[in-house]
Amino acid sequence: MSNKTLNTEQGHWLLAKMGKRVLRPGGKELTMRLVEGLQIGTEDHLVEFAPGLGFTASLLLAKHPKQYTGIELNEEAAGRLQKKIFANGYKIVNTSAANTGLPDASTNKVIGEAMLTMQPDHRKSEIIKEAFRILKRGGLYGIHELGLMPDHLDPAVKDEVQQSLAKSIKVNARPLTRSEWCELLEKEGFRIRMVEENPMDLLKLKRIIADEGLLRTFRIYFNIITHPHARQRINEMKKTFTKYEDHLISFAIIAEKN
Repeated sequence: MSNKTLNTEQGHWLLAKMGKRVLRPGGKELTMRLVEGLQIGTEDHLVEFAPGLGFTASLLLAKHPKQYTGIELNEEAAGRLQKKIFANGYKIVNTSAANTGLPDASTNKVIGEAMLTMQPDHRKSEIIKEAFRILKRGGLYGIHELGLMPDHLDPAVKDEVQQSLAKSIKVNARPLTRSEWCELLEKEGFRIRMVEENPMDLLKLKRIIADEGLLRTFRIYFNIITHPHARQRINEMKKTFTKYEDHLISFAIIAEKN
């Protein structure tokens, strides 16, 4: 798969094609709690990993940080988002979150949502290391990711959930438990400051309305109904989420660089 164009076989880009803007496992509510927890101000130098089509970027830019840099690997998504950003000091860089090219200790806030989940564990660590490298001492790294529960989930069940998710959403999703996410951050030198959680209700009607509003929800459902292939794929995703809903959750974690 080329990183230049959006692969709408992947679940998140398929939903985006149907008109869904909020593609985070904990929904708009958990994203807003994460953004508020970061306490972004007008003097902040802010980096966002994998901004995608820019829903969270719009929330971040409303805080008027001094600088904003979006690190987006997908060329099409990066190009679309760059067209929306016009202010001085705000830019999109088409590169990997594991190798941003930014200077050491050059920013004081980093945020990334629903992107570590889609990486193998060694790649998760590479991205977290990069966040640590570009942050100043005392800087904050906020993540919003898909999680597993309970904390000591049977390894066999964990493997089953991960494999079923990967098959359903066409991405090698590897969610972790709360303690595993925290340990991954701590291993790279971070100190956990906040952990929030929300149900993983991405495709439930109540969550879609809360995230998108009634009018856009109607448009999304109309698009799904009139696109049979998309409808079949999304129904398969929904069945998988429902089957494992007792083990799926979402986490927002803020960690500080010591």
